[in-house]
Amino acid sequence: MSELVLEARNVNKYFHDPVTNQVLKDVNLTIEKGVFATVMGKSGCGKSTLLYILSTMDTEYEGELFIDGVNMRNRTEKELARVRNEKIGFVFQFHYLLNEFSVIRNVMLPGLKLEKYSEKEVEHKAYEKLKLLGIESEALKKPNHLSGGQKQRVAIARALINDPLIIMGDEPTGNLDKKNSEVVYEIFNELAERYNQSLLIVTHDPEFANRTHRIIEMVDGAITNIVKMK
Repeated sequence: MSELVLEARNVNKYFHDPVTNQVLKDVNLTIEKGVFATVMGKSGCGKSTLLYILSTMDTEYEGELFIDGVNMRNRTEKELARVRNEKIGFVFQFHYLLNEFSVIRNVMLPGLKLEKYSEKEVEHKAYEKLKLLGIESEALKKPNHLSGGQKQRVAIARALINDPLIIMGDEPTGNLDKKNSEVVYEIFNELAERYNQSLLIVTHDPEFANRTHRIIEMVDGAITNIVKMK
């Protein structure tokens, strides 16, 4: 039986501004270890809202969310922050790197925040992640001296620093050209196939989605179809 990393049960979400509007409708979803899944649907269908709930950043919802078998309901903000830092790696459309720090320091930051390893150990891990992504030679540069594709690779290395259970991405190729989008896809695919990493990626790119393990299709806040690709 596959190891369950994440499970959403009967998740509903409402916005109340100024009238009540249901943005997620009875969402049920499971992600197992090593699964590379994408979420697709038109703008405004609830993809990003779902991702924010699944990542514990939004706690105003009905239903239940389990990460690594633990119910996220009624957890304190401190407990949720720990879950986010330890269990979830984030990759966004914009990389959010800090130009005042070197590349390797940017990658180290979530590891230092976790306080699980010494600074020297975190630095070693950060270098290994950069090496995995083929950009260890850029370790001492500032992010503003990198190309867009290199910056996104640094952001992926940062997402991997704490060896998360799952990587979540919100349009991580949305700001990249075709060549760099392909690089990001290859990295994600290798993480799933070779390292058994789970990934849940929101995307508008059907070419990207069609080569993943699973496509979760959303319409008007509901999951209408889950297509297993391979």
